[in-house]
Amino acid sequence: MNIFKNNFPFLTNKQSNQLGTLKKLYKKWNEKINVVSRKDIDNLDLRHVLHSLSILNIMKFEDKTNVLDVGTGGGFPGLPLAIAFPNVKFFLCDSVQKKIKVIDSISDELNIKNITTIVGRAEKINMKFDFVISRAVTNLPSFIKIIRGKISNSEKNEFKNGVFYLKGGDFSNELSSFDEYKIFEIKNYFKQPFFETKKIIYIPNSCVDKGNLLAD
Repeated sequence: MNIFKNNFPFLTNKQSNQLGTLKKLYKKWNEKINVVSRKDIDNLDLRHVLHSLSILNIMKFEDKTNVLDVGTGGGFPGLPLAIAFPNVKFFLCDSVQKKIKVIDSISDELNIKNITTIVGRAEKINMKFDFVISRAVTNLPSFIKIIRGKISNSEKNEFKNGVFYLKGGDFSNELSSFDEYKIFEIKNYFKQPFFETKKIIYIPNSCVDKGNLLAD
């Protein structure tokens, strides 16, 4: 039983095998393109894949939900989440084309059908999504400006449409623009020291708009 099946028993054998294969595929690609920090590549399962999957502890996306991953880099958190939610549509956006190339290749090799990649800046996307996810691409007020107007008002999930943001350290000053949010401590779900300061911030869409105005 690998680290993913151990933490999330509801994953199928196929899903846990796909997740377990990611380290080998990223190691192969990292020899050509530095998509993951070389100091992290040996810890990919923990620091990138499991970290991405931490959202599963608080959120189960309903089928046909649309999720935008902004600044996905090598595909985190969107690619592992796409494996975990095969009936959810994930749009992975990054301005660096070579990183998107890696995501496309790995998706093809693992036969992941629910990922659409976008090369470019998120500000240029003219679509609406149920949720926006990201791993600390910038400070929260700046991030909220980037995704302004990209979240749909049509609700179908346990959480109201909004943002799930993975971030570490002290960012309390970044939340002063928002009067509604939730913080989930990842250390409550995973006991490894790496997760001691890691958190998931949820900001509902109703507050995203207000936060945008205050962040300007």
